[in-house]
Amino acid sequence: MKKVKRLEKGDTVAVMSLSRGLPKLFPKVYETGIRNLEKMGLKIKEYPTTKKSINYLHSHPEKRAEDINNAFMNKEIKGIFTSIGGEDSIRILPYINPKIIKNNPKLFMGFSDTATTNIYFNTLGIITFNGPSIMAGIAQMNNITDYQENFKKFLFEKWSTFSYKPFTTYSDGYANWSIKANKFKKIKKSGPWNWGKGKATGELFGGCIEVLNFINGTKYWPKKSFWNKKILFIETSEEKPSPDYVKYTMRNFAVQGVLDKISGLLVGRARNYNPSEKEKLDYNIKLVLKEFNLDLPLVTNMDFGHTDPQHILPLGAKASIDCEKKEFKLNESPFL
Repeated sequence: MKKVKRLEKGDTVAVMSLSRGLPKLFPKVYETGIRNLEKMGLKIKEYPTTKKSINYLHSHPEKRAEDINNAFMNKEIKGIFTSIGGEDSIRILPYINPKIIKNNPKLFMGFSDTATTNIYFNTLGIITFNGPSIMAGIAQMNNITDYQENFKKFLFEKWSTFSYKPFTTYSDGYANWSIKANKFKKIKKSGPWNWGKGKATGELFGGCIEVLNFINGTKYWPKKSFWNKKILFIETSEEKPSPDYVKYTMRNFAVQGVLDKISGLLVGRARNYNPSEKEKLDYNIKLVLKEFNLDLPLVTNMDFGHTDPQHILPLGAKASIDCEKKEFKLNESPFL
């Protein structure tokens, strides 16, 4: 896997809209996220899609891909952040030039629907980053003290290994964007991560489970050999797919032979699930592993995905799980 350059103060980063045109609909939320990046010392270059309307972006998937190609080719750009997710970024994949991506590796971050591009670039051999977007996470992170500190430490400080710890509080979503631009819904006390048994090492890979299903079976789905020794991470979106939906998807992965090849499994905290639904989710995942006689190290209820604060997970970086020590960490830096 090709590593990317770490961000430094004074770097120029690109911003673009690869899914829905929400910066135009909720400009105050978008601008709050941009200001937070600027306060970290970054310079912002908006690409043409950034503030286009929902209808325009839906009608022009090729323009969204054009922004990606141009930003990767631009030597001035040191990183790329997505404005927000959505549900149709799979439509831009045919317009992306894979040679440009492979020859110009750089930090690319987003989550939710951005999993399509994260996964595609990762299968091309580039480390990519599952983490907050401008409007979902970055705009609000000042409201939880250790959120911004963790974000800045990961992206700007030099480190050789990185240990992940549960955050003390979390939120299931955001205040009404028409009224408050940078607030979370009710902030709650976090529960512990749920640890299974065993140890695992491998390269991180994954994303939002619904988006994984968008590309499942297409030419952008990883080949069987790609899954060897991966630590797979999955999480659910704000649309709240049921615990049974996750069960059916995991069965699909098992029948494909995916779960036979991976070395460990991580599950993000499910957004808008009540305690009994979270218990059912854990039960269903364990049930599938039992049905297929799989003894995988499993950690659930983790801080990544569609609840905030969320940890940044680099697809392609070497990581390890130790359930006895309750330890999950990166064994290497994803940065050059």
